[in-house]
Amino acid sequence: MPAGAGQDAIDELGSIRQSIDNIDAALIHLLAERFKFTQQVGRLKATHGLPPADPERELLQIQRLRGLAEEARLDPAFAEKFLNFIIAEVIHHHEKIAGTEPAPGSAPRAVGVRADATAAVTETGPAAASTGPAAAPVTPPATS
Repeated sequence: MPAGAGQDAIDELGSIRQSIDNIDAALIHLLAERFKFTQQVGRLKATHGLPPADPERELLQIQRLRGLAEEARLDPAFAEKFLNFIIAEVIHHHEKIAGTEPAPGSAPRAVGVRADATAAVTETGPAAASTGPAAAPVTPPATS
């Protein structure tokens, strides 16, 4: 912290960072709970010979999360990338459970049918993939 920063600013920064840390901890615990359920799904799929991936379900989830993100004024493209990351990990777990894990070094499977939009976001920014009204989305800041 620069020498010119007052103690009040330092205290406020510490308080805000503690709130961020608490939210990060909650996110980790929620993800752990989510993965407990997806493991159950993976076991059911393996037992009944269902494929590890369900592109139709993935698309519905992506659309649902994009809508929730818009309502929360969070960048929908960011929410989609976040969900795609989670879906890819879930599918990997389902493949392990089913014993159908791809060979090491093979190309990863594109998640969801909006993978093209996600690529556009990566290359040109969120506006390139936006399909809804511009609502001044909130882009997550870098962690501090």
